[in-house]
Amino acid sequence: MNRYSTNGEEGEILQNLLGLTDEEAIHNAEFEGFLTAEILFTENLTSKTKFTVKYICDIHRTALKELYSFAGHFRSVNISKGGFVFPAGRFIPDNMRIFEEEILSHLPDYYTDRQGLIKDIAKVHGELLFIHPFREGNGRTARILANLMARKQGHTGLNFRRVNFDEYIIAVQQVARKDYSRMEEIIAYAF
Repeated sequence: MNRYSTNGEEGEILQNLLGLTDEEAIHNAEFEGFLTAEILFTENLTSKTKFTVKYICDIHRTALKELYSFAGHFRSVNISKGGFVFPAGRFIPDNMRIFEEEILSHLPDYYTDRQGLIKDIAKVHGELLFIHPFREGNGRTARILANLMARKQGHTGLNFRRVNFDEYIIAVQQVARKDYSRMEEIIAYAF
């Protein structure tokens, strides 16, 4: 389970709609929610599916609606992880609007080559992880979206278990400079 520093408080257990206080029970509920979301969104995926901010929020909402009142909503709190500070909560709506205008709206329905798909998955995945729009579940939401982008093109999902976590973090940090090269390598490796 991810543990963030929120406004200076490290590792808090998030209040949840089920009243769970045990980390393992929360982890299991989150896992079940994300698994359900991935199955549902994969079943409803078509060649005309458009990946939008609303679509991303719907993935998050579907996964966590039974557990958290903030499911599908942008975070308002400031968070950091391992000393890395994500964009401030107050900037999330603007960041996500720009993300949709500059990146998501330009994604093609069909890719003629795998490398073009890998580049776009890396850009979308990296930017979404860098923005970190949600209070919890950002990585899992981003991984589901990456899998859906691949599946839309007829590929299987990506194997993120193969990815070195430290390299993954460095790749996300490089996205701050609009450098997607390391994330492209990671996505290609996970393909």
